[in-house]
Amino acid sequence: MTVEPDWLKWTRELQAIAQTGLAFATNTYDRERYEMLRALASRMMASCTALPFERIDALFAGENGYATPKIDVRGAAFDERGRLLMVRERADGERWTLPGGWADVNLSAAENVIREVREESGFVVRVRKLAAVWDRTRQGHSPGVFSCYKLFFVCDIVGGAPTIGPETSGVGWFAEDEIPADLSLGRVLPRQIRRVFEHARNDSLPTDFD
Repeated sequence: MTVEPDWLKWTRELQAIAQTGLAFATNTYDRERYEMLRALASRMMASCTALPFERIDALFAGENGYATPKIDVRGAAFDERGRLLMVRERADGERWTLPGGWADVNLSAAENVIREVREESGFVVRVRKLAAVWDRTRQGHSPGVFSCYKLFFVCDIVGGAPTIGPETSGVGWFAEDEIPADLSLGRVLPRQIRRVFEHARNDSLPTDFD
């Protein structure tokens, strides 16, 4: 399991404080202090990574409003034989993952996962249940700049055909004992895949959370 370094947690928290402060501060001096705090967070991250300060500062400056976790949705879609649908991610060295991505506005979480599965695999799904709401950091995924919640939905295939998209290079079906070893671990972990199989077999299981 990947353990996030303390400096990343501190940088993320400083950025969130600065972002939220700038969303509500009206006093000029308070705004200047929050901008200084944001710049400090950028310098901390730049000093611990290979990324230039200017790039990080621009990334942080682009976040507005009250700071909240980002939402990633993942669809665990199963066929009539109980096999799991997976796709190869171009952006991660052709590694396998569950279809999904960042949630878009004006769509519900379920609508987002339906869209993601269709765009990345070509299949049309119906959402059966919300299996899990997991915090990316606490699950042990590779570290990310921003806090993130990952929503896993169990889905059933109702139409479509295998089709790769701009983000994917392959579509495949896997039984529980055939899950590929080359997973995109920033997106899905082996134990998460095992758990969605359990949810698919037992709809009465409550939603997992941490």
